[in-house]
Amino acid sequence: MLSKFKRNKHQQHLAQLPKLSQSADDFTTLYSATDFRQTLLEKIAGATQRICIVALYLENDDGGRSILNALYEAKRRRPTLDVRVLVDWHRAQRGRIGAKRGATNADWYCELADAHPEIHIAVYGVPVNTREALGVLHLKGSIIDDTLFYTGASLNDVYLHQHDKYRYDRYQLIANTTLADTMFDWIEKNLIQAEAVHRLDRHERPKSPEIKNETRQFRQDLRGFDYDFKGDANNEQLAVTPLVGLGRRSLLNKTIYHLMPCAEQKLTLCTPYFNMPAILVRNIIWLLRQGREVEIIVGDKTANDFYIPEDQPFKIIGALPYLYEINLRRFLSRLQYYVTNGQLTVRLWKDGENSYHLKGMWVDDEWLLITGNNLNPRAWRLDLENAVLIHDPLQQLTGQTSRELSLIRENTTVVQHFRDLESIADYPLKVRKLIRRLRRIRIDRLISRIL
Repeated sequence: MLSKFKRNKHQQHLAQLPKLSQSADDFTTLYSATDFRQTLLEKIAGATQRICIVALYLENDDGGRSILNALYEAKRRRPTLDVRVLVDWHRAQRGRIGAKRGATNADWYCELADAHPEIHIAVYGVPVNTREALGVLHLKGSIIDDTLFYTGASLNDVYLHQHDKYRYDRYQLIANTTLADTMFDWIEKNLIQAEAVHRLDRHERPKSPEIKNETRQFRQDLRGFDYDFKGDANNEQLAVTPLVGLGRRSLLNKTIYHLMPCAEQKLTLCTPYFNMPAILVRNIIWLLRQGREVEIIVGDKTANDFYIPEDQPFKIIGALPYLYEINLRRFLSRLQYYVTNGQLTVRLWKDGENSYHLKGMWVDDEWLLITGNNLNPRAWRLDLENAVLIHDPLQQLTGQTSRELSLIRENTTVVQHFRDLESIADYPLKVRKLIRRLRRIRIDRLISRIL
């Protein structure tokens, strides 16, 4: 149990973070994947200085092609425009999980470069570890001129709502020259110039085993690279703090850990995959014991991007949503008392066949965390993550944050009792068999640490 002294330590951590002053008029929240796609295309078309797109992947489908084609058109119309794209090295050189082997995204980048030899757009592959399962580029935040376009979304049909289905995420635009420069310079210095990082728009590139030593050194170096900036804001004004980190001792993880207990009234958090590190679960339990409210908004298992409907052929990866639901059911069974008395609210998001990818935190009406961090062991230990922490002591952004949360809650149902969730006995036969097999050899614990 945290003492009052330790609680003050949490508040001190946040107070001591360097902060950049932010104008409320230059902070914009978008509320749908369609708005995200349209605004991103508009910003690309209107760019005058630089475009730096950062995503886990830029997919060769209608949505992804619309973005990359827009980048080529922007560069064609304004040759002096600095355009670069950064994606995960491993993800770009394989197909989708469960899909047949074919041409990769990297092959597509090369095809476009060959088709437009007069237009130079560099696509960089960032290898965060020697294997994709052990760490990926989960960095978020694209920079267009002096605006940070922050979202947890990657770039493909569903994230962009290109057709009938969408994957719901969060989308913030922050116009702030110092913030944009800080994140742009970090990418230039620590990613693009690294020996392990190579171009994916060129046919001649090394194989992953050929750069394994450089990749290991790169990963080690990343652990020590924080954003480099001088704060110009105090603790009584609207301000933003960019955070980056790799590994459980990162400044980002420390800040997430310290942020949660600072809730005086209520903590709200979103995660697409309910598999929180034990240290964060302990924070939630402490808040509940102190009489605080906690709201968790998580996707229904059918809204998980790994979910496979029962009428389709089952693949092992399709067991993941069930494992997450097992985690949630176990969590709620421990804390049913707080669910019953109304302190703990758990909402399941579901909207037809669409999927849910939201993550982040709201602490009272004072702190807001926008991040790509899924608040799971993989994000805590393996992936390169970042975030922007917003301090809003004057509640200048309350209108936007309230509307964002209201829209998120629209397609949710509140779990009244842990038994409202299915148990293993209710799952399809193939899922039951696989989960029991995994448990017998205790590999389910390993899976929970890397997925």
